[in-house]
Amino acid sequence: MNTIDSSAALPAESAREGAVMVVDDDPAHLELMEKFLRPRGYEVVSFPGGRVALAAASEKPPDLILLDVSMPEMTGFEVCQRLKANANLSEIPVIFLSALNAHEDRIKGFQVGGIDYISKPFQFDEVQARVDAHVRLRRLQLAMEADKSRLEELVQIQVKKIADAHMETIFAIARLAEARDDETRRHLERVQTFCRLLAAGLGRHPAYKTTVSSTWIGNIFHASPLHDIGKVAIPDRILLKPGSLTPAELAIMKTHTTIGSQTLKTVHDRYPDNEFIAMGIEIARSHHERWDSTGYPDGLAGEGIPLCARILAVADCYDASRAKRCYKPATPHDETCAIILEESGKHFDPVVIAAFRELTDAFEEVWNRMNIVPDASSSAASAN
Repeated sequence: MNTIDSSAALPAESAREGAVMVVDDDPAHLELMEKFLRPRGYEVVSFPGGRVALAAASEKPPDLILLDVSMPEMTGFEVCQRLKANANLSEIPVIFLSALNAHEDRIKGFQVGGIDYISKPFQFDEVQARVDAHVRLRRLQLAMEADKSRLEELVQIQVKKIADAHMETIFAIARLAEARDDETRRHLERVQTFCRLLAAGLGRHPAYKTTVSSTWIGNIFHASPLHDIGKVAIPDRILLKPGSLTPAELAIMKTHTTIGSQTLKTVHDRYPDNEFIAMGIEIARSHHERWDSTGYPDGLAGEGIPLCARILAVADCYDASRAKRCYKPATPHDETCAIILEESGKHFDPVVIAAFRELTDAFEEVWNRMNIVPDASSSAASAN
């Protein structure tokens, strides 16, 4: 018996975008649904059973599924349950078309995830109206999801631009501490890279695998330029003095750690959840502490020194040793490495030194690549 009252068929209207899947074990019903839906602009695909329909939906998800309930091998309820269990298909709306008209059948249809339930026999204008409504909602839902995705992408781009601008500003401020000494123009960039190398090496150590995450490594990379920000307050006569500092001058020089950390703390007080600034405070204050407690300003020892400061200490020492300064000549790579390795357990954390030992070649490569090479005119002047 025909379950569709074709006398109610509507004239073809303007094309609508939308793909409708019809699943029914009755070939006559499939043919009739195609006959009514295609002239109205729908792309229609028909399947006589649930298993093949599920496979087709996985390949090309439709906008709507018209699903019979009483089918051999797999009922419509079972088909719907499998659809809703698949994350890629769960949002496809399902309308049940069934000769089962009992109240419990309708309830079961909604319980397994159906969005509508139409009993056979039915008039096509009812099916038409519900198909139109649910396909339109589905297309709007997909459009909203696409718009949301594009908006999120645009927001992420803008956030990154703002974050990059903030980082550049912070880096520029940090370079003020170095600007008075032309020989250290790339010191901050090199120390950043050395810190990232050491942190990544420590991230492979069992004791630090959970602590040193990719976010943590990013934070130390961006926070490391803040280590000497307090030197902005140190007078030129001390900062650029070519000879040894007097005890009084050394005491003033050491204040750059507390000046830097206190300056950053005023920022952190306004943004207490900012992990990057919190790390910058630790680095600025504690990068001159020593593993054996003989450092400054607090005389911290061992693991009482923040890990980021322990890493910065090694990175900074390597760069400072390799660089020519107003008060000392440059030290070769091998000699620098020997000095640092000798300080394991004294100046430096032995675990950080173990990571450094594995990275000495990488440190030399970074130094050679990022070191400032004097231009020809200055080299000629030196030769004369």
